[in-house]
Amino acid sequence: MYEKHAAVFLYAVSPVHLGAGQAVGVIDNPIQRERHTGHPCFAGSGIKGAVRHGFEALGGDKTMIDRLFGPDAGAGDLHAGAVSFGDAQLVVLPVRSLKGGYVYATCPQALSRTQRLLGLMGLSVSWPKLPEVIDGKCLLANPALMSGDKLHLEAFEYTVQVSQELPSISTDLAVKALPDSGAYAFFREKLKTDMVVLSDTDFAYFAQNAMLVEPHVCIDSDTGTAKGTGLFYTENLPPESLLVAPMLASQTRTGRKEDQDSAEGVIIKIKTLINGRMLQIGGNATTGRGLVVANVVEG
Repeated sequence: MYEKHAAVFLYAVSPVHLGAGQAVGVIDNPIQRERHTGHPCFAGSGIKGAVRHGFEALGGDKTMIDRLFGPDAGAGDLHAGAVSFGDAQLVVLPVRSLKGGYVYATCPQALSRTQRLLGLMGLSVSWPKLPEVIDGKCLLANPALMSGDKLHLEAFEYTVQVSQELPSISTDLAVKALPDSGAYAFFREKLKTDMVVLSDTDFAYFAQNAMLVEPHVCIDSDTGTAKGTGLFYTENLPPESLLVAPMLASQTRTGRKEDQDSAEGVIIKIKTLINGRMLQIGGNATTGRGLVVANVVEG
């Protein structure tokens, strides 16, 4: 039984490719998505693997790895790990805007799921109820993003309703989600002011079609040139995307008294290690992909 809980926000600072395997569509290497929403997500196993892989590099004690995460498969001394990560769900997505460069787009569905997750992790979240958002319309708090009385995202035009409730949500989210350091001051302020709430349907379109798609080629090792059939396309979650995942901790379960640590001690160790730090998650690490900053919030 997991006794301690926390929420881990993951903010992308580079394109992220947490792959879902090969596909038969136009995109050969798609990213992971939730089946019921189509939103990009990170599998909890991928997050846990990334933290485990970077544990020593981040300054963790190598002897603690098996105790916290469990031993490798096939090890002689098998036992469960003391920390678990759930799947990360999408909170906000950067979408290109005619004014302001880009906005942090979200929807009532994504905000409600985030609020529910934070509550389950023991965090006090009392966000005000937002007005209903219908297709073709949006809520925003920053009139400077408007062109006349419209908001333009990519090639789409939205009718705007200025919301008095939205700033309290975006401000609370910015404080919880991003590290409290000068390097992230610009992004905290932008998230506070430039968050836009679309309808669930309109947001789902961007969550499906506003990803970063990169062409790649296979190189023939003998000729040093591209193979004739080597072109393929890889999908990436764009930088400035924000996701949140649950982190759960129990006491260590090695069965050895000298290794015993409480659930509180386990969660403190993980939080101390990754909070405000950069992790590499997913594939294409050699091309700078998969860089995310973690921010851990306890209830």
